Amino acid sequence: MRLYSRQQVAIIVLVTATLAGAFAFGFGGMKVGSSSTADGNPGKAKAIEAAGTVGTADIFVDAPAEEHFPLKGNPGTLTAAAAGKEEYTQDELQNITVYENANDAVVNITTETVGINWFLEPVPQEGGSGSGSIIDTRGYVVTNTHVISDAVKIYISLSDGSQYEGSVVGTDKENDIAVIKFTPPKDAVLRTIQFGDSDNLKVGQKVLAIGNPFGLERTLTTGIVSALGRPIKTESNTIIKDMIQTDTAINPGNSGGPLLDTKGRMIGINTMIYSTSGSSAGIGFSVPVNTAKRVVSELIQYGKVRRGSIDAELVQLNSAIANYARLSTREGLLVSRVGSGSFAEKAGLRGGTDAVRYGGGRNSSIIYLGGDIITSIAGEPVATLTDYYSALESRKPGETVEVTVLRGRQQISLKLTLAERAN
Repeated sequence: MRLYSRQQVAIIVLVTATLAGAFAFGFGGMKVGSSSTADGNPGKAKAIEAAGTVGTADIFVDAPAEEHFPLKGNPGTLTAAAAGKEEYTQDELQNITVYENANDAVVNITTETVGINWFLEPVPQEGGSGSGSIIDTRGYVVTNTHVISDAVKIYISLSDGSQYEGSVVGTDKENDIAVIKFTPPKDAVLRTIQFGDSDNLKVGQKVLAIGNPFGLERTLTTGIVSALGRPIKTESNTIIKDMIQTDTAINPGNSGGPLLDTKGRMIGINTMIYSTSGSSAGIGFSVPVNTAKRVVSELIQYGKVRRGSIDAELVQLNSAIANYARLSTREGLLVSRVGSGSFAEKAGLRGGTDAVRYGGGRNSSIIYLGGDIITSIAGEPVATLTDYYSALESRKPGETVEVTVLRGRQQISLKLTLAERAN
């Protein structure tokens, strides 16, 4: 056993006491630093610390606020205002501003459909729900066609809680865009959505969505543009070109709502998601707003979208037809017949001459072999009817396009004026 002198013992006790005090002060300082400010005074913080015995002790420590909060101006961090008011990061302020400016222009859409009861009687039933954007102070709203499909009644709810019954102005299944309308009160002041420019989008830029996923009204989600120019096939078997892909959370109920840039301008209409579960998997698609502008204008003016068409009977080639007719290609559109006196006839497009029955049973029809085979329209390859509709989607009646055909084994280019497609 080692023996210590009185002097050594005194030194040890003094050192131990000093270290114990420093240790206790250190823990007290940590607790103060993590506490909230007292009475809104950033220069004095209050902490309540267990005394180690029965009861607690209130400890007031005077310390500069800067010791307990990030420095002002530090990007990506929250800052404490001198007066104790809450401040936000630049990104948060951007989100808040976009939401507050655009929210009043977004509507919730619910529908009523007709079902059949046990007695085979028609009965009203709840339909689906979706979102939309007010585009005109007269009450015009743009949304998706599938949001209002099969609806017998449409209800439009505004941000102030008011609800109106809407009517269909026009629909376009090929782009899944619809315009509906409600009649606002005469003294109502409607906030309308601001249009952006989808042609200037960049992959990686921030975007935001406002909608009603799963009926949760006025939900804001954020993300980025994940990809551009996606051709996506719709339920109507048409292709919407140049779709915007985003990782912004889009769920059932978001359909028809706006995809916004950081200035609060609509740059797309949220339309569909890719998911194995039915919920957002980070892969959503929006119709570009520039496409919507063109479609909406037509729907309001005509109630439909007028599109150009080749006034001829066209048959999509397949292996059976190609083998039977001994054709050199298995892709393209066979020109079965050309309308007499039509633009197509005037352009020199040739139909077939050899009538054959194609198909079986009730689905059989007479087609004519030996005519031209369309392989491209306006520079776009055409292998199927879907390609055909896609190539002419934005083309108007009376517009002239270049059509490439295979005539025998010779490739020929024709200048052809488009007729109006029958809807």
